[in-house]
Amino acid sequence: MSPTDATSTTSSNGQPGAALKGSLGEAGDHLKRAARDAGDALKGAAGAAGDELRLGKAHVKADLSDSALAGLTAAEQASLAAREQADVLMDKGRDMIDSAAELIRERPLAAFGAAFAAGWIISKLGRGER
Repeated sequence: MSPTDATSTTSSNGQPGAALKGSLGEAGDHLKRAARDAGDALKGAAGAAGDELRLGKAHVKADLSDSALAGLTAAEQASLAAREQADVLMDKGRDMIDSAAELIRERPLAAFGAAFAAGWIISKLGRGER
Protein backbone atom coordinates (compact mmCIF):
# COMPACT_ATOMS: atom_id res chain seq x y z
CA MET A 1 0.00 0.00 0.00
CA SER A 2 1.41 3.41 -0.95
CA PRO A 3 1.19 6.54 1.18
CA THR A 4 -1.40 8.01 -1.13
CA ASP A 5 -3.65 4.98 -0.61
CA ALA A 6 -3.94 5.66 3.11
CA THR A 7 -5.10 9.21 2.51
CA SER A 8 -7.41 8.36 -0.38
CA THR A 9 -11.09 7.98 0.41
CA THR A 10 -11.87 5.92 -2.67
CA SER A 11 -10.36 2.62 -3.65
CA SER A 12 -9.36 1.34 -7.05
CA ASN A 13 -12.81 -0.23 -7.44
CA GLY A 14 -14.41 3.15 -6.77
CA GLN A 15 -15.98 2.43 -3.37
CA PRO A 16 -15.58 5.29 -0.95
CA GLY A 17 -13.74 4.39 2.30
CA ALA A 18 -12.84 0.84 1.23
CA ALA A 19 -9.13 1.62 1.52
CA LEU A 20 -9.72 3.11 4.95
CA LYS A 21 -11.63 0.01 6.06
CA GLY A 22 -8.86 -2.21 4.78
CA SER A 23 -6.23 -0.19 6.61
CA LEU A 24 -8.27 -0.22 9.80
CA GLY A 25 -8.82 -3.96 9.48
CA GLU A 26 -5.09 -4.51 9.00
CA ALA A 27 -4.34 -2.25 11.99
CA GLY A 28 -6.86 -4.23 14.04
CA ASP A 29 -5.18 -7.50 13.04
CA HIS A 30 -1.81 -6.09 14.07
CA LEU A 31 -3.25 -4.96 17.41
CA LYS A 32 -4.79 -8.40 18.00
CA ARG A 33 -1.44 -10.06 17.27
CA ALA A 34 0.35 -7.56 19.52
CA ALA A 35 -2.14 -8.19 22.34
CA ARG A 36 -1.81 -11.96 21.91
CA ASP A 37 2.01 -11.69 21.91
CA ALA A 38 1.89 -9.46 24.98
CA GLY A 39 -0.38 -11.97 26.72
CA ASP A 40 1.99 -14.80 25.83
CA ALA A 41 4.92 -12.75 27.11
CA LEU A 42 3.07 -12.05 30.37
CA LYS A 43 2.19 -15.71 30.77
CA GLY A 44 5.84 -16.63 30.21
CA ALA A 45 7.02 -13.98 32.66
CA ALA A 46 4.46 -15.10 35.24
CA GLY A 47 5.57 -18.70 34.80
CA ALA A 48 9.22 -17.72 35.23
CA ALA A 49 8.36 -15.59 38.26
CA GLY A 50 6.41 -18.50 39.74
CA ASP A 51 9.38 -20.79 39.23
CA GLU A 52 11.69 -18.25 40.86
CA LEU A 53 9.24 -17.86 43.72
CA ARG A 54 9.12 -21.62 44.31
CA LEU A 55 12.91 -21.77 44.19
CA GLY A 56 13.19 -18.84 46.60
CA LYS A 57 10.67 -20.47 48.92
CA ALA A 58 12.72 -23.67 48.93
CA HIS A 59 15.87 -21.69 49.75
CA VAL A 60 14.13 -19.86 52.59
CA LYS A 61 12.84 -23.15 54.01
CA ALA A 62 16.32 -24.67 53.82
CA ASP A 63 17.87 -21.62 55.51
CA LEU A 64 15.24 -21.66 58.26
CA SER A 65 15.78 -25.37 58.79
CA ASP A 66 19.54 -24.85 59.05
CA SER A 67 18.95 -22.01 61.50
CA ALA A 68 16.65 -24.15 63.63
CA LEU A 69 19.18 -26.98 63.72
CA ALA A 70 21.95 -24.57 64.70
CA GLY A 71 19.71 -23.15 67.44
CA LEU A 72 18.95 -26.62 68.80
CA THR A 73 22.65 -27.49 68.80
CA ALA A 74 23.45 -24.28 70.66
CA ALA A 75 20.70 -25.00 73.20
CA GLU A 76 22.04 -28.52 73.79
CA GLN A 77 25.55 -27.18 74.30
CA ALA A 78 24.27 -24.52 76.71
CA SER A 79 22.36 -27.19 78.62
CA LEU A 80 25.48 -29.34 78.92
CA ALA A 81 27.54 -26.37 80.10
CA ALA A 82 24.87 -25.43 82.68
CA ARG A 83 24.72 -29.02 83.92
CA GLU A 84 28.50 -29.08 84.31
CA GLN A 85 28.44 -25.79 86.23
CA ALA A 86 25.66 -27.09 88.49
CA ASP A 87 27.70 -30.22 89.20
CA VAL A 88 30.74 -28.10 90.08
CA LEU A 89 28.66 -25.94 92.44
CA MET A 90 27.12 -29.02 94.08
CA ASP A 91 30.61 -30.48 94.62
CA LYS A 92 31.78 -27.20 96.18
CA GLY A 93 28.71 -27.17 98.46
CA ARG A 94 29.40 -30.74 99.57
CA ASP A 95 33.05 -29.85 100.22
CA MET A 96 31.98 -26.88 102.37
CA ILE A 97 29.55 -29.04 104.37
CA ASP A 98 32.22 -31.70 104.88
CA SER A 99 34.69 -29.01 105.94
CA ALA A 100 32.18 -27.53 108.40
CA ALA A 101 31.41 -30.99 109.83
CA GLU A 102 35.13 -31.67 110.24
CA LEU A 103 35.65 -28.32 111.97
CA ILE A 104 32.74 -29.05 114.36
CA ARG A 105 34.28 -32.45 115.24
CA GLU A 106 37.72 -30.92 115.82
CA ARG A 107 36.51 -27.91 117.87
CA PRO A 108 33.03 -28.50 119.27
CA LEU A 109 33.23 -25.71 121.88
CA ALA A 110 34.22 -23.06 119.30
CA ALA A 111 31.45 -24.27 116.97
CA PHE A 112 28.89 -24.01 119.79
CA GLY A 113 30.11 -20.50 120.63
CA ALA A 114 29.91 -19.39 116.98
CA ALA A 115 26.40 -20.84 116.62
CA PHE A 116 25.28 -19.17 119.87
CA ALA A 117 26.70 -15.78 118.75
CA ALA A 118 25.06 -16.06 115.32
CA GLY A 119 21.71 -16.92 116.92
CA TRP A 120 21.97 -14.02 119.36
CA ILE A 121 22.78 -11.54 116.51
CA ILE A 122 19.88 -12.82 114.41
CA SER A 123 17.46 -12.53 117.33
CA LYS A 124 18.57 -8.94 118.01
CA LEU A 125 18.14 -8.03 114.34
CA GLY A 126 14.75 -9.74 114.22
CA ARG A 127 13.38 -7.99 117.28
CA GLY A 128 14.36 -4.51 116.21
CA GLU A 129 14.66 -1.56 118.57
CA ARG A 130 11.69 -1.00 120.83
